[in-house]
Amino acid sequence: MAITDIFLRYKKEVETSDKQRDENLKTHYYKGSVNQIFEMVEEIISHDADSRIITVSKERGEIAVEINKPFPCFMVVSIVSAKPLETAVDFTISTEKISLLGVNPALRKRIISFYDRIDKRHS
Repeated sequence: MAITDIFLRYKKEVETSDKQRDENLKTHYYKGSVNQIFEMVEEIISHDADSRIITVSKERGEIAVEINKPFPCFMVVSIVSAKPLETAVDFTISTEKISLLGVNPALRKRIISFYDRIDKRHS
């Protein structure tokens, strides 16, 4: 474990991207149109008991979500076309909460949980 890993624990934001070192936090790509994937992701989030969709912008490919458990946080889901019939899904989640143990692991776990649900629905 590197010293930077210790400090990472206390970061209050987690973002997925193609450049992430953590394989679990790399952008996920799905076969299908942007509309198909967007509607599926929106439905998954709307059925999550701890989440409340604040805004939906199909033209920008974004869904803004308020999450209340395990602690209050805010998430933006970006859904964009990568290639014809291939759609990329990225998450950015952040909180104002401070914890002695660090909030990053819980934020990371939340993103992975959403990716797992999308993967199960899409396969």
